[in-house]
Amino acid sequence: MSARKPKPKRDVEKRKAEEAQWTFLTNHAHVLLCLAKDPTMRMREIAAEVGITERAVQRIIGELEEAGYIERLRKGRRNAYRIHGTLPLRHPIEQHRRIRDLIRLILTRGNER
Repeated sequence: MSARKPKPKRDVEKRKAEEAQWTFLTNHAHVLLCLAKDPTMRMREIAAEVGITERAVQRIIGELEEAGYIERLRKGRRNAYRIHGTLPLRHPIEQHRRIRDLIRLILTRGNER
């Protein structure tokens, strides 16, 4: 009976990287949460925070605007965004909850167990 060879370090690192690539929330939710934390956050900053390209942030913001979840406001030379928190989440499983519920769940600290 031969001893099992340990997996090369590269394979272990690759598997860890692949496991870390998915999350429970979508990039749309991540962008929305960034705007909830800072309504004047720049697309470059959102892209860095979420881990996506600026172009992807532009597309997501456009989709959120088109669906009515956010509203773009001009603040001097910058944009700010107003979130319409009373709108429902989109998927049938979660439609009984509102956008504000998601924001509160993720961004509110305290009372954690």
